Amino acid sequence: MKIVSVIGSSKAKENSDEYIFAYRLGKELAKRNIVIVCGGRTGIMEAVCKGAKEENGLTIGIMPSYDGKEANSYVDIKINTGLSWNRNPIVVATGQLVIAISGNYGTLSEIAYSLILEKTVLGYKTHKIDGVRQFDSLEDILSEIDKFYLKSY
Repeated sequence: MKIVSVIGSSKAKENSDEYIFAYRLGKELAKRNIVIVCGGRTGIMEAVCKGAKEENGLTIGIMPSYDGKEANSYVDIKINTGLSWNRNPIVVATGQLVIAISGNYGTLSEIAYSLILEKTVLGYKTHKIDGVRQFDSLEDILSEIDKFYLKSY
C-alpha cells in the first residue's frame, strides 16, 4: 500500500495558496491510489483530506486527543493517541514519503523526525533546511512522487 505523510500548517486559510495547493495535492494523490496520513486537524491537513475525499481516496488522521473530536470531516480513519504534539513521529513514520507544506514549529518537528527516519521530504513553501527538497509547483512534486513510487514498487 502506498502511503504519503502530508504535514503543514493547521492555520492555513481556505483561500490561501498553501491550502489550495494541499487540496489539489490530495486530489492527485487519490487519483494515484495513494493513501494520505496526516495530523487530521485543520488547515493543510483538512485541505489534503478534502481533495482526496472528492476523488474517493482514503485518509488517515493521527489525532492528538483520546477522542478525536478535533478531526476534520474528511478523515476516514481516526487513530486517537492522546499524545498531543508527541504524535508527530507517528504521522511521518507511517508514510513512505513526506510532503511538507508551509507550517511552523510542529511542521518543523515533523521534518526533523522525517530526516531522522531517513524519509524523502518534498517541500512547498516550507522550512528551508538541508534534507528538504523544495518545489515551486504541484506538477514538479507530483513528478517526484511518481518517480519515488516507480523506484519503490
